[in-house]
Amino acid sequence: MRVCHALVWNWKRNACKWRRGIIFMTSSSIRGLLNQPLFIFRNVISAISAFKAVEVISEQLPGRCYMLRNLLWATSKHDVYLMQNYSVMHWSPLLRRGKEVLNVAKQIVPTVKRPGVSSQSLSRVQISAMSVKENLIVAGGFQGELICKYLNHPGVAFCTKMTTEENAITNAVDIFHNPNGAMRIVTGNNDAKVRIYDAKTFACLNGFTVGWSVNNTSVSPDGRMLAVLGDTTECLIADANSGKVIESLKGHLDYSFASAWHPDGNILATGNQDTTCRLWDIRNTSKSIAVLKGRMGAIRCVKFSLDGKFLSMAEPADFVHIYESRTGYEQAQEIDLFGEIAGISFSPDTEALFVGVADRTYGSVLEFNKRHHNKYIDSIF
Repeated sequence: MRVCHALVWNWKRNACKWRRGIIFMTSSSIRGLLNQPLFIFRNVISAISAFKAVEVISEQLPGRCYMLRNLLWATSKHDVYLMQNYSVMHWSPLLRRGKEVLNVAKQIVPTVKRPGVSSQSLSRVQISAMSVKENLIVAGGFQGELICKYLNHPGVAFCTKMTTEENAITNAVDIFHNPNGAMRIVTGNNDAKVRIYDAKTFACLNGFTVGWSVNNTSVSPDGRMLAVLGDTTECLIADANSGKVIESLKGHLDYSFASAWHPDGNILATGNQDTTCRLWDIRNTSKSIAVLKGRMGAIRCVKFSLDGKFLSMAEPADFVHIYESRTGYEQAQEIDLFGEIAGISFSPDTEALFVGVADRTYGSVLEFNKRHHNKYIDSIF
């Protein structure tokens, strides 16, 4: 299935293709790749139609910024969190209502004070990364800020500026459980540092430095391994507790910006500026087991569904690809829209896929529901 979001705006198809071509040819990262050898990647042997478009939610997501790719999270089919100007909003597709849960335009004063924990007031934070899990929302800012809020409590529990260095944008934040079940927060910044925080006390438990800006981090489902990607062609696999490097994955041709672990913990997907998503079997990392090619641009966001049946990857604009894992990632659905993509998220039950479109005029969230190949069941969902 191909869904052309441009039709909602009354764009002609040829105009869309022309604009895409201009963006493609003028992109500095793409121009550099045009001189590279042809990629060898897994061919998609057949198309699927696993998800159907059901709704366009009109919301103003942030305007164009190539780094903003994780500003939308679905904690259920009926609970979607997204950035809107200087606010984090909760949208209910069921009630068709939205409400503000966090405002970062004004002064932010932390409510949790603990000895030995460096917390400070912040003001007018421009959010660059976001993660929502269970009852906690974590956001990072363009000046190295970190903000943590419990969804069932008023105010902000913890906020701080992790670094005073210039150009220390917080590119990645993630929430995970360690092997003992304790909740942790991991951050990645342009200052080349990865930091681990206790999600209960907000104390910084550990931190380590790599030799390049960190663009993305993700933790394996068992909480033991940490993938670290950034301004390098390699992807590091480190011990999530100590930061000790275990493996270095080699194969990409440019910088990496996204990663996701399959729920079984054996497969890691990495998205790169070389326009590919590589799949790695963590039990044998000598080479990637598959290379999935995008249409035009870098792969800025990758997500597995919680049941492990689908892998979704998003380009900077216009294209989202959904692969089926049971077919060895040889069957895919392409969602063809028009606009910068600010995030993608499966609902935990895999019944819905939400896509954030960042545009000053046509910012929106697109909702796609999973097909059940039964008209009666499809009508229910």
